[in-house]
Amino acid sequence: MVGREKELRIRFAPGRCELVEEDVAVPSRRVLITGATGLLGRAVFKEFNENNWNAVGCGYRRAQPRFEQINLLDSIAVHDIIHEFQPHVIVHCAAERRPDVVESQPDAASQLNVAASANLAKEAAGVGAFLIYISTDYVFDGTSPPYKETDVPNPLNLYGKTKLEGEKAVLENNEETAVLRIPVLYGEVERLEESAVTVMFDKVQFSNKSANMDHWQQRFPTNVKDVAAVCRQLAEKRMLDPSIKGTFHWSGNEQMTKYEMACAIADAFNLPSSHLRPITDSPVVGALRPKNAQLDCSKLEMLGIGQRTPFRAGIRESLWPFLVDKRWRQTVFH
Repeated sequence: MVGREKELRIRFAPGRCELVEEDVAVPSRRVLITGATGLLGRAVFKEFNENNWNAVGCGYRRAQPRFEQINLLDSIAVHDIIHEFQPHVIVHCAAERRPDVVESQPDAASQLNVAASANLAKEAAGVGAFLIYISTDYVFDGTSPPYKETDVPNPLNLYGKTKLEGEKAVLENNEETAVLRIPVLYGEVERLEESAVTVMFDKVQFSNKSANMDHWQQRFPTNVKDVAAVCRQLAEKRMLDPSIKGTFHWSGNEQMTKYEMACAIADAFNLPSSHLRPITDSPVVGALRPKNAQLDCSKLEMLGIGQRTPFRAGIRESLWPFLVDKRWRQTVFH
């Protein structure tokens, strides 16, 4: 289903160019994505946009010119964009997701992760939109994996607590909500620091210096493209079946510590890894982390929803623009 809109386009003719008004097809399914400037949000926007959805992304600091600039703490601005655009689906990616930042700025994190989420859920209910709230494996304490959606959460750090409070807030304000819990993410980053996985690349590349890498916490690195595909599949299934709501889990299925991820990154680029040193003690600085918060994804799999990119293939695609040794890049990609 598509509608029509008028759009100004430049038409080139021999010796001149002219501005003409043309009919353009606009998909009738509308989706609003918060946090569209972030690592996950960019992938979610792209996935819907390329699959016959009319996608509008909003962000804050990095929004313009590509996305709408909306402060999610401004309830009037949130109300206005939702009522003007009338989305069928809202994917709420915006969050403060860095555990150590949440610990140091608890009030600001709570405002974004809880209060803004509650308001968004209320506004979504007002226009009958299906809300997908992105949550985290850090709602669990990591002592008895794998975790099903029905298992009792017990977050160890403030980040996990704010996201769990956000889950409760959205479900209280809008029963027609899906909570999607996901683990550590990686993908096509704009800078290496955007992901806890890609940030390791420089330590891997610069092998003249030994680097200590955590070999205690068990992680399941997950490609943002896969999470984006799950969001779209969930939204499309929901359009056909109103019983699609509640809590869901999605995750990559390759279990790795940061040390093992770093070795896999080295292997993917044929780089040495002997300078990487595994540290098996639990970390003593920063926010507490769960040892193994593996998510059981069988509920989504039973619905026929899911996509998984093998880690080595996904990490190579994500990191090769940041490769310092250009000779390797030329031999592999040209």
